[in-house]
Formats: sequence, C-alpha cells, structure tokens
Amino acid sequence: MTQTAEQAASTTTIEPIPHWIGGEPRIATGGRTAPVFDPALGRQIREVPLASADELGEAVAVAKAAAAEWRDTSVAKRQQVMFAFRELVSARRQQIAELITSEHGKVVSDALGEVARGLEVVELATAFPLLTKGEFTENVSTGVDVYSLRQPLGVVGIISPFNFPAMVPLWFAPVAIAAGNAVVLKPSEKDPSAAVLIAELYREAGLPDGVFNVVHGDKEAVDALLTHPDVAAISFVGSTPIAQYVYETASREGKRVQALGGAKNHMLVLPDADLDLTADAAVNAGFGSAGERCMAISVVVAVESIADELVERIAAKMAGIRTGDGRRSCDMGPLITQVHRDKVAGYLDVATADGATLVVDGREAEFDGEPDGFWLGPTLVDHVEPSSAVYRDEIFGPVLSVVRVASYEEGMALIASNPYGNGTAIFTNDGGAARRFQHEVEVGMVGVNVPIPVPVGYFSFGGWKSSIFGQGKAYGPHGYQFFTREKVVTSRWLDPSHGGLNLGFPQN
Repeated sequence: MTQTAEQAASTTTIEPIPHWIGGEPRIATGGRTAPVFDPALGRQIREVPLASADELGEAVAVAKAAAAEWRDTSVAKRQQVMFAFRELVSARRQQIAELITSEHGKVVSDALGEVARGLEVVELATAFPLLTKGEFTENVSTGVDVYSLRQPLGVVGIISPFNFPAMVPLWFAPVAIAAGNAVVLKPSEKDPSAAVLIAELYREAGLPDGVFNVVHGDKEAVDALLTHPDVAAISFVGSTPIAQYVYETASREGKRVQALGGAKNHMLVLPDADLDLTADAAVNAGFGSAGERCMAISVVVAVESIADELVERIAAKMAGIRTGDGRRSCDMGPLITQVHRDKVAGYLDVATADGATLVVDGREAEFDGEPDGFWLGPTLVDHVEPSSAVYRDEIFGPVLSVVRVASYEEGMALIASNPYGNGTAIFTNDGGAARRFQHEVEVGMVGVNVPIPVPVGYFSFGGWKSSIFGQGKAYGPHGYQFFTREKVVTSRWLDPSHGGLNLGFPQN
C-alpha cells in the first residue's frame, strides 16, 4: 500500500545527532533539544542536543589537554594529517553536499560548490609550514641574534552559521589546527550534521582525539564558549548584531576575536556595461543559495539611463529559474525555516507599502517540491527607496532590489552611506571607472565585472565597517596571524675563544 506524505512523516524515525568530544560521538546529557528540519519537505528529520555550560566546559577541558600535545607534534606529522584530511573531504564531497541539502535546503550543486570553497582553505592549510615560520636577523649587536617564532594560542572556539554548515568550519578549523591549536566548534543548530561528519573525517585522517570537537547548542553554549577562561580566541560568522555581541562579550574576557557580520552588497551598473553579462551576474549572485549568504548581491544600483532595460533583462532571466527540492536538479531551493521564509516574504508587503514596484513576486512562483516546504521564489523589486527597510535591512533571502541613481557619483554616495562594507561590485567596460571605483569604495571585497568577489584561499576574507568586528579576517595570511602569536627571542652565545668548548687539536 502506498503511504501518503502525512503517513510517511508520522512513521519517520527522528535521528538524534551526537556531540563530538574527544574523538568520538557523545550522547548529550543536558536534556534540552531542538528539531532539525528538511526545508524541502517541511518536516522534522533529526533532533539536535542543546548543550549546557557544563557540557561545553567538558569539551573545552578535553581540547585543552589535547592542545598541549598537539602543539608539540612535529610540523611534518601535522602536515601529513592535513594532506590526509584534504583527500578525505575531496573523496566524500558528494556525501557532505547531500547532507547539507537535507538540512539547509540549498540545491546539491550549490552544496558541492560550498565544499569546494572549503577545500581551498584545507589546501592552504597543508602549506602552513611556510605561513607560520618566523624570521631571523644575525648579529643585531656584536654576537647578538634576534629571531621570531609563531606559536599556537591553545584552545579556540568557532561559531558557524546555518548558511554554510561545511564551508565556514573549513575556513577556520584547518588553519587553526595546522597552526597547532585545538578547536571547539559550535555549529548552527539548524543544520548541524555536516560538522559531525567533518569531525569523523578528521579522526580518519589521523588527527589526535580531542583536537577537534563539536558541541551543539544555542545561546547557553555560545555564552559558555565566549566566557570560558581556557578558550583563547573566538571565530564567528553571522548577523551584525550577534557579531557585535560576540566581539564585545569575548573581548571583555580578554579573548582574541574575529567576528564577521552581515552585509548589504551593492552592484553598481554603469551605462556602458554589458547588460546581458550584468543580468546573468545579478541573477546568479542574488538568488544562489536562495539569497542566504553574506556575499549575495541584494541591491542593483542602476544608472537611470539603462535601468529599464536592465530590469527587463533580469526579469526575463529569472523566468528560467526552477525553484524546488534541491535533490531534483532545481536551480534554487527553499529557505531554512518556515519562520525565516515568512519574515523574508513580509518584506514584499513593506516594499509595496513604501511605493516600490514588485516586478517578480516570489510568492506567486511554482515549486517543484512537497507542499509543506519552506518556499519562496526569486523576487525582483524595482524603484526601491534607500529609506525603505527593504533597502536598509539584511533580508537574507531571494529578494533583489533595484535602486536607481542618476550617476556614478550618486551610486558611490549610496554605497558609502550604507553601514555595511562586506562586498560590492561594479559592472562597466570603462577601465578608468573600474579603477576609480576599486580605489574609492569603502568596502572590504570588491568585484570588477565579478558579482561575488569572495577571495581565493591564499588571500583573506572579510569586510569593513559593520560587517566585521575584532582582529583579522578569515583564512589566508590573516587567518594564520589570528591563530598564532609571535614570540621574539634575543640571544647571545659566547664564542669558544672565551674559554668555552675548544674544538682545536690537542697541543700535548
């Protein structure tokens, strides 16, 4: 007999997700849990524990003990582990991607791209001997040498967001571990399973027990991590209000902090731009991963003379986007939760109330998925005023706004006045205008005819203004500087001629 969707849901076993502490899965003891949903089905598939402060403290104690031995492990051995881990992640990328899709909702091809970007940083981590070595100056004074060392911090905490459950942990943890630290990761409780799979791969790669730990939880676990005296540093990615809270709380406890916050990324389109290229870029950057990424283009700043034509071309390309279950070869999946879907959809009412034009209304789209999925189709809003919440807020969904300006100068002034400074792009065929833009714009990551300017692994990722708090960007050279501290040694050794060891032939 064929089951209905309701009957299938009622008979589905809810899988509990363990913590990972000391190199093995750990059944939670705190008693509090939260549901994990499949956003394309609209139903719970797993249950995640919410750790108490005591459980978090146990993981930190395990990490502290492991860090003492790991920091003294040879460079050669640490490098072997990172190479093995890289091969395992690469070999299991399909499994990781499918796990991400089941809990986040992004399409499998997008999840595979997430894993690939994380692998870039794992590959960087294999080169850590080059990036963590010190410097040496001989004979700064007579017989005196000075040299520097870069040493690990100890235990570091990582708090990762729901939108990149594999990539963000892979941006931070491999660099921290290669540099000799131990890690306690607190993944998002909305899609936590990828973090546990990554922990299993670290163990399989030969990483000693306790060097990488995963503790699930909510604010109680986060606060315990931010204030624990044995945690030396915190790496965070999330919204700006929470990034600021993380920075202020952990800094008061004397910790080193890198807290990457939110964004409102602009694409400035000049009259000489290739409009087909620009429309493609706007659609890809605006609706990939359902707009749930801090580097999404959420505002197209169009010079008025080409705005009508550009909006028309974007809308035409949006018509080909297939929204549905990420396992069905769709282009865009659902949003992460029903609550978030409803919040994003609410901005469309705000847009019309503020006088904007709904060119494409995502609420009216057709969806290739179960009816209970958290669906909202790609949305295009024209004539958005900078005073509207649709422009001001980080919506974090598939809503692309068009703000019209009279000139390059007006577009630049708009970008400069925005409190965020994560990513931006300019589309033009004028090299002089592009050079002026990249020089003048007050944003940390800039694309020239590139819509999502996420730096490759051997550069560093991070914005300006209210998009970042603390010391240093993610991965690349900044990552190694963040996860190590410098020690400078000044030394003098007496020459044998002063009466020490004599290596000459005996005289008698």
